[in-house]
Amino acid sequence: MTYLFISDLHLSPDHPRLVRGFFALLKEYQHQQTQLYILGDWFNAWIGDDYTAPWLDEIVTALQHFHAAGNQVYFQVGNRDFALGQKFLDQFQGILLPDSHVLEINQLKFRLEHGDALCTDDIGYQRFKKVIRNPLVLGFLRKTPLSFRTKLANGFRKKSHAAQQFKSYEVMDVNSQAVTQALANVDILIHGHTHRAAIHEQEGKKRIVLGDWKEDSAQILVIDPQQQDLILKLSTFNY
Repeated sequence: MTYLFISDLHLSPDHPRLVRGFFALLKEYQHQQTQLYILGDWFNAWIGDDYTAPWLDEIVTALQHFHAAGNQVYFQVGNRDFALGQKFLDQFQGILLPDSHVLEINQLKFRLEHGDALCTDDIGYQRFKKVIRNPLVLGFLRKTPLSFRTKLANGFRKKSHAAQQFKSYEVMDVNSQAVTQALANVDILIHGHTHRAAIHEQEGKKRIVLGDWKEDSAQILVIDPQQQDLILKLSTFNY
């Protein structure tokens, strides 16, 4: 069994190289009995599970083959694809995880999350998240036409990009107290969102930050539980 953790792929039809990179990853781990955990921002934007397109159909087909080979896909929503639900994942027997999830490997407890909830100093974003992730708001949006949701998603992306130009790296990074709370009952925290791949030590515990996907490579975490001592390090996957 292999545990594979990735995040922040930001797949879209505008960046076919990233999509091909994802296909290459599935092919690389297809015959390793892989548990694939995607910790948010899988897609650059998600306007609803009723959206279809040829590029997305190819991804679904690849994931169906991946599952048929004996592998399992788990997904946590990110700030770009928070509207992605179980309906989409059902096409390849994927499993939707809650915003935070605890996984145990060799008696070590890993907390998994996207990472945006840890950025508590970004008050503006946290307020926006509270509104847009409200079940009533999400329910309303899912009933609107796809064309409206597409325009809305494009508008959100532009506003987000503009807002980031005026925010410091410290504001957009994780808050130390929030990390301490997240690590309270686990040994290791794994998250993405900040695009700053690294392994940090905090109070004798580890925080592993997954990197975003570039045009030719990605920082991923692979865990082989057969190892007597788990060696935790980020690996570079080239495609």
